Amino acid sequence: MTDALLLTFVFLVAGVISVPIASRLGLGSVLGYLLAGIIISPLLSLFDVNIVSIQHFAELGVVLMLFLVGLELNPKKLWALRSKLFGLGGGQVVLTALLIMAAGMLLEQEWRTSLAIGLVLALSSTAIVIQTLTEKGLMKSDGGQSSFAVLLAQDIVVIPMLAFIPLLATPELIAALSHSADVTQTGNHSDSVSLVAGLEAWQTAFVTIGAIAIVILSGRFLVTPIFRFIAVAQLRELFIAAALMFVIGTTLLMSLVGLSPALGTFLAGVVLANSPYRHELESDIAPFKGLLLGLFFMTVGAGINFSLLFSHFPSILGLTLGLIMVKATTLFILGRIFSIRGSNKWLFALGLAQAGEFGFVLLSFTVSNAVISKDVADILLLVVALSMLLTPMLFILYDRVIAPRYATDQTAGTQDDMPDDNKIIIAGSGRMGSTIDNLLRLAGYHSTVIDFSVKRLRALQNFGVKNYFGDATRPDLLEAAGISEASLFIIAIDDAEQVTKLVKYIKATYPDLHIIARAFDNNHVYDLWASGCRDIIRENYDSSLRMGRSAFEALGISHHKAEQMINIFNQHDKVSMVEVADAHQIGVPAHENKIFIARLKKYLEEKNPQLQKAMQDIQQQADD
Repeated sequence: MTDALLLTFVFLVAGVISVPIASRLGLGSVLGYLLAGIIISPLLSLFDVNIVSIQHFAELGVVLMLFLVGLELNPKKLWALRSKLFGLGGGQVVLTALLIMAAGMLLEQEWRTSLAIGLVLALSSTAIVIQTLTEKGLMKSDGGQSSFAVLLAQDIVVIPMLAFIPLLATPELIAALSHSADVTQTGNHSDSVSLVAGLEAWQTAFVTIGAIAIVILSGRFLVTPIFRFIAVAQLRELFIAAALMFVIGTTLLMSLVGLSPALGTFLAGVVLANSPYRHELESDIAPFKGLLLGLFFMTVGAGINFSLLFSHFPSILGLTLGLIMVKATTLFILGRIFSIRGSNKWLFALGLAQAGEFGFVLLSFTVSNAVISKDVADILLLVVALSMLLTPMLFILYDRVIAPRYATDQTAGTQDDMPDDNKIIIAGSGRMGSTIDNLLRLAGYHSTVIDFSVKRLRALQNFGVKNYFGDATRPDLLEAAGISEASLFIIAIDDAEQVTKLVKYIKATYPDLHIIARAFDNNHVYDLWASGCRDIIRENYDSSLRMGRSAFEALGISHHKAEQMINIFNQHDKVSMVEVADAHQIGVPAHENKIFIARLKKYLEEKNPQLQKAMQDIQQQADD
């Protein structure tokens, strides 16, 4: 217990100190975590810590990240990426593998070994690229979307790679491996249980397709009823537990059938992309994803074999830079072929120029299957780690040198390219919120509606109205719903204290975001005004004015004149509210605030005679 606590404390201290420093220097959180791992590696060696075991556990962060990415993509968006998925992604893997194979053969490696090395190094780092693109707000750019398509294609390609690589085994390595068969078998069989071990090809295919079907059907028909059942209890920890249970269960199933866990959880995320619990899932899982990804990056830094690195530093550095050059050049050419323009082309080429975290797994796999020798694999492991370590530097090169040169050209097209969806957020889907949402949708605007009522959620679903489950006053859920990119936030929650609390948070955190807030009475209007909101709608005010107009008409005044009288009163009321607003004290009722009462009396004594005369003049015109 003490050892585990000490190890946890070491990783937390390293991350808490290194990442803020790296972020302040403009290096990004990924490089901060990598440097933290390098710094603590001597200490971990002293404690005899198994870095590889920790890294396998931390890879769950990559899985969670792919799940969250899947939540952002519905099947329509995924289908829209098909040309990039197969063209860019497939083209990148094939061309890069062939070029690296040719380079390996020039370095006197056997062709089968060279091809295996090409396949391993063709993959890029999903964890680093998506994390960095998200941090920098580049995920929705053309370069970011193209990068994502390539990464997704690479995850898919891993499956046939695992089947193809054993066919590249060389006789010399098979003979050498047979001398240590006992050790190898022990290592293989203790690692994990497999549902497809010993099955024929058609049986393996059947089991694999069945596993994918289970993920899709569970996400489509089972998960939502489970979350609905849990949401009734209104215990957030149960919801978090259920979310993690679903993701980890999917990961386990994919591992048992020999598929990429990242690909499986991504598919699960896509299935749930239109779920009303999407934003709640995203906000609950995001903290675990962040911590585990940070741990993964630290294990990459800590896992560098410095003795081997320093003894072969020139050759390893040369191989790393050569790999980056080959991949960047290949990606740059593909970017031009697929019409990726401006700085996006450079973002695409530089962002994916490293080797990926799955390379660690594949290199171990190639050694155990007599495809690559242990000595070569050890050097390639350093190349993979060093290329990942240099990736933040490539993003810095893009940010500070390349992007500024294209800034003018890209600014002109930004407004036209911005999608309409996720620009409007409505908190609350009751009587007011649902009506506002319908009004906006009929006018062609797309809004994200968040509500905490399970009953209301089910009722709206029956009428085809789309909204999301969650407490809109939670900052993490607001961030998951896209508040940082929103242009309008409408608060229609049926709770005065919650409305005021939400207004205060948004004005403090997103001061430029336009807020329209629901007020319950005049006193609440003053609370919201004091909190910084300037677009306030009293929930019964407009209906009261309409009833007043009907009363005038029932008394014989024409509709036109009644409308004029109502407009005069409305204008007088708005002015009077603003005039006395600065005398209001939050938490003090109006009838107990002497300064407020005196200010309002003085204003009414001055303005009421003018209002009465204006109303009587209109009424006299009606009589005439």
